[in-house]
Amino acid sequence: MPVSVKSAKRVVDVFELLMKNPHGLTSKEISEILDIPQSSTFNLLSTLERINYLNKDEQKKYRLGSKLIPLGRSAMESLNIHKVSLPHLKDLTEEVRETVFMALLSGDELVYIAKEVSNRSIQTTAQPGMRKPLYCTGLGKTFLAFMPSEQRNEILNSIDFIPYTENTIVNRDELERQLEQFYSLGYSIDNEESEEGLFCIAAPIFGEGNHIIATISVAGPKERMYSKKEVIVKHIRHAANSISEKMGHH
Repeated sequence: MPVSVKSAKRVVDVFELLMKNPHGLTSKEISEILDIPQSSTFNLLSTLERINYLNKDEQKKYRLGSKLIPLGRSAMESLNIHKVSLPHLKDLTEEVRETVFMALLSGDELVYIAKEVSNRSIQTTAQPGMRKPLYCTGLGKTFLAFMPSEQRNEILNSIDFIPYTENTIVNRDELERQLEQFYSLGYSIDNEESEEGLFCIAAPIFGEGNHIIATISVAGPKERMYSKKEVIVKHIRHAANSISEKMGHH
């Protein structure tokens, strides 16, 4: 691999590593995880810090820097689906008066690309740009339920099922039975499986050729969400269908 290409890949690897470690990592930790010589790692991190793509705190831990914010915003705005969906997500938030999310598939994880909140929104850890597992989130289970079976099997074969709460499904057979049910229903549910107290209803967004391209969800306290479940399902499916149509799905 040419030196310039190798250097570019290392920059991307550093960004992706720190994205998954928001509390920061030291130069030594980054060097060991990415298997890069410490001298090369130090020079790379120092350069990125100097031009504000990374920040270093008192513990000498590196975090993503402020200069990445406008880049991320521009990248998100360039996604046609984000532009198309935003008015529908805002309308959905007003209709259900709960937090609304949108996510895309990124490898074997989901990545949040939008979040709309109401004056009654529950506090959640999820924010645009954050990644989460597929098997314990409503958004993720929607991807698994509606993607091609070969792709789903490949992902499930590689998943390390970790219990995030007492309700997290860590048995593959049980998860696959649930995914079949969600496929029939046309929407998925996260019953406090990724965060205690958080209940989510999620629906798929399709593009041309009936391929799932994104998912949206409504999230809130379980008791409040469950009391108006049918209304939420109606509104979220309407929003998902409207977005799907604009993305070329018929």
